[in-house]
Amino acid sequence: MGIQSSIENSVASFTPTMRRVADVIRANPSIVLDQTISELAASCGTSVASVVRFCRALGLTGYAQLRMSLATELGREAQFGPGMTLGAEIAKSDTLQEVASKVARLEIMAIEETVSSLDFAAVERIVTALDKAQRILLFGVGASHFVAQDLHHKLFRIGRNVFVMADSHEAWSAALLAPPNTVAIGFSHSGATPDTVRYLEIAGQAGALTVAITGSPNSPLADAADEILATHARESHLRAGAMVSRIAQLSIVDCLFLGVARLSYDESIEALQRTRDITHPTAIS
Repeated sequence: MGIQSSIENSVASFTPTMRRVADVIRANPSIVLDQTISELAASCGTSVASVVRFCRALGLTGYAQLRMSLATELGREAQFGPGMTLGAEIAKSDTLQEVASKVARLEIMAIEETVSSLDFAAVERIVTALDKAQRILLFGVGASHFVAQDLHHKLFRIGRNVFVMADSHEAWSAALLAPPNTVAIGFSHSGATPDTVRYLEIAGQAGALTVAITGSPNSPLADAADEILATHARESHLRAGAMVSRIAQLSIVDCLFLGVARLSYDESIEALQRTRDITHPTAIS
């Protein structure tokens, strides 16, 4: 995972002091290359010790490793041209072409970093559980709800007993009444959506296998889950993050669906063909 994505995914767990450091770097990553640790601390209105704690919270040994990691990452991103770095913010002065290029780069990066950092042992366990599940429950709020709907659509078309809930009360009730061998998946990029957290908590108490698909592995949603699949997406002040995080979640959805489908490959192909035939009938001449 890139260092900038690591910062994004850790912001929610930072102290207010470390969050100030994160905000300054998120706004201008190259500041780390241009300033010493003392200068950066002054720019953030904090101490050198706080910057060091910030680095260590990211799993780095110190400021030197932060500079090296950012230099490598920004150098790689520079290949996309001036103003087209993967982490570039959407600006008011951008043309539509520049906006499209920036969003495309953010989405490409989100998919690459999400898939490359997936815990495939966890994916395998979740796929096996989904394949054997008596019931599959899916829930998310806002953009995450649309991702839950996508997984529902895919699993439903290969004959799985899957439900996606439209509101929190429905989700909580379904979680409470979960039969044996239920898998409950909660979607939340922030990992802090109260309704989704409560849904997983109830499902876990009812004996379901709980799965969090989130951009924050150290979040309340992750704490409520038996299994965690982490997405990686950088936020944008113009809400590109809501789009990019959705793309990252969809990449995991596709991995889970294909993992389940391949366990019953012939049956899945037949089910997909039959549902396609019934929804796209041959025109009557």
